[in-house]
Amino acid sequence: MMKHNFCSGLRKFRLIIGSGVYNCVFIGWTAVAVALMMLFQPFPRMVAQHAVKVWAWTQHWALRGLVGLDFEIRGMENIVHGAAIYACKHQSAWETYFFYLLFSDPAYVLKKELMQIPIWGWVARKCGAVSVDRTGGATALKTLVRDVRDRLSHNRPVIVFPEGTRTRPTERLPYHAGIAALYTQCDAPVIPVALNSGLFWGRRNYRKQAGCIIIEFQPPILAGMKRKQFMKELEETVESASLQLLEEGMACFPDTRVASLERRKNLKGIL
Repeated sequence: MMKHNFCSGLRKFRLIIGSGVYNCVFIGWTAVAVALMMLFQPFPRMVAQHAVKVWAWTQHWALRGLVGLDFEIRGMENIVHGAAIYACKHQSAWETYFFYLLFSDPAYVLKKELMQIPIWGWVARKCGAVSVDRTGGATALKTLVRDVRDRLSHNRPVIVFPEGTRTRPTERLPYHAGIAALYTQCDAPVIPVALNSGLFWGRRNYRKQAGCIIIEFQPPILAGMKRKQFMKELEETVESASLQLLEEGMACFPDTRVASLERRKNLKGIL
């Protein structure tokens, strides 16, 4: 028993140290990379995209080496090679760079406030990210559809987080109307994407957890559905698959903070 407690404590200590070092790497390397990317201003957009890709792979190897957190991709057969819209569950900062590990020229849809950050916003615009004003109403929707159509016309994958913000692993927020507008007006397949990244990299959580993030691409939702039918299909697909991945992750990695909290909640319910 004492040996088990000692080993468990040692693992936690290593995770705390590894997370601390990784957080320094993440913030420091991001700041340096963003500053260096200003040098790419005279060059074509793809030069900046390749630079971001190098940054993303560096983050991945640092996360894997320092924390012991890797990832697994499922549903590769559902990935469309070319123009498509990926509607992804958003639980952590991990998925904000993951698609650079998968695609050579992704276009993220980002809230307007992020595009206004000095230097960082310029890099995002240089890379061809799409800005969305969440308070802009019908005018903002028209602009969103126009800009996404432009990215799709260049055969680029477009990444959208339908909930509009990061959520806790067990949390579920309403999906924004923007994804329905893109589905009905952009003539491109929408691929639902489920994941369990929040189990290992929590929102505003200093400490990362060792393990394996699973990201799963579901079959594309093809054109032809009514708006309400599409929204119901998308939300149910992403949320149910993400919940299954969360349960699988908690079973495989019971020492994660989320798994521990769920056990305590269940125990309280029994008592």
